[in-house]
Amino acid sequence: MTGIETSPGTHPALWPAPTADGAVDATVTVPGSKSVTNRGLILAALAAEPGWLRRPLRSRDTLLMAEALRAMGVGIEEGVGPDGGGEVWRVIPAGLHGPATVDVGNAGTVMRFLPPVAALADGPVRFDGDPRSHERPLHGVIDALRALGARIDDDGRGALPMTVHGGGALDGGPVRIDASSSSQFVSALLLSAPRFNQGVEVRHVGAALPSLPHIRMTVDMLRAAGARVDTAEAGGERGVWRVAPSALLGRDLVVEPDLSNAAPFLAAALVTGGRVTIPDWPEHTTQPGDELRRIFTEMGGSCELTETGLTFTGTGRITGIDADLHEVGELTPVIAAVAALADSESVLRGIGHLRLHETDRLAALAKEINGLGGDVTETEDSLRIVPAPLRGGIFHTYEDHRLATAAAVIGLAVEGVQIENVATTAKTLPDFPGLWTGMLDATTPSARRA
Repeated sequence: MTGIETSPGTHPALWPAPTADGAVDATVTVPGSKSVTNRGLILAALAAEPGWLRRPLRSRDTLLMAEALRAMGVGIEEGVGPDGGGEVWRVIPAGLHGPATVDVGNAGTVMRFLPPVAALADGPVRFDGDPRSHERPLHGVIDALRALGARIDDDGRGALPMTVHGGGALDGGPVRIDASSSSQFVSALLLSAPRFNQGVEVRHVGAALPSLPHIRMTVDMLRAAGARVDTAEAGGERGVWRVAPSALLGRDLVVEPDLSNAAPFLAAALVTGGRVTIPDWPEHTTQPGDELRRIFTEMGGSCELTETGLTFTGTGRITGIDADLHEVGELTPVIAAVAALADSESVLRGIGHLRLHETDRLAALAKEINGLGGDVTETEDSLRIVPAPLRGGIFHTYEDHRLATAAAVIGLAVEGVQIENVATTAKTLPDFPGLWTGMLDATTPSARRA
């Protein structure tokens, strides 16, 4: 299946997943949100005045976004806040220009959010990235931009590599797209729309939209930057979003912790019957990761949200779950890992769009968990996970950061799990191995063994 092939006998960079000797009890500071950081960078780059991002995520995906904007003329200065409050990036808007080359890596936000920005540049901007990026759908953005007046050369692939021939402006106006394979198609058009001559009216005409919380995040951040966004018809499967042309404000944005990246650490509390606190968990947020509070509570834990953050406590028992994860699909790998350790069956539904992510996540999860002795069955858009005795072995990641963190969760309870290419977690979670072992070391000196 696409994205899940491995070479027989080759196992580069194996990392022995630590096994917990007892209940974890730790505080884990999770770095900033990738989704907020990359949206914030684009909005700041398109603003009428300089802005600041405080506590941005420094990871492969966000650094690729920053370098791409720099290549098109935007100034981004990196430093530390005067109050010692963490890293600060100052974004200085400038006239966007080509020629420029953008390396998207395998970042969906970069490959989808930046082509509309490039259409506003004066000159050609070429996009390319990792081999897997050539397989990920981009047709929704390409077709929409063409309908709005942009010129794009992609040799008819509807995918990378491609060149956007920016004309310094874009007419904009109404456009119909099928965003059923990725909500990022909608967000991509909305983020740049205030700079379009006529703004934009995006009408989704496909099947049910996945990951709606991410579109709500885009809308909230646009409004905070001064954009006028009409979402009166945005509900349901045939959503319509309208953004009026306007100048964007330079903001002083504090980036929230990445709640989706908190998933493996909260799972550690559930799996070991321990307790983990994530500082600065927001009381109100559009991040999909906030659903972890509900999902992991249904699976046997409890949580408390205070001014300090979120504390999640496990009981030592994990209950299976029947859940529709259509809107929060990125949480699926860690939830599947927890479900593989549960005492009853789980069904994770509405996640067919994950076949088009960094890898075919459904096929990869089924293959790798079953390779450890699990009982996972995949359908077109779901996983059925029946508890089974697990054993050690190699867990392949397919260069997918969320596969690696899922494997680490299983490794807490199963000795001998070896994660292939754990370094892929740097895509969104820098130094995950250090954070993971630090969580265990904070519990007890003997709580980690390879």
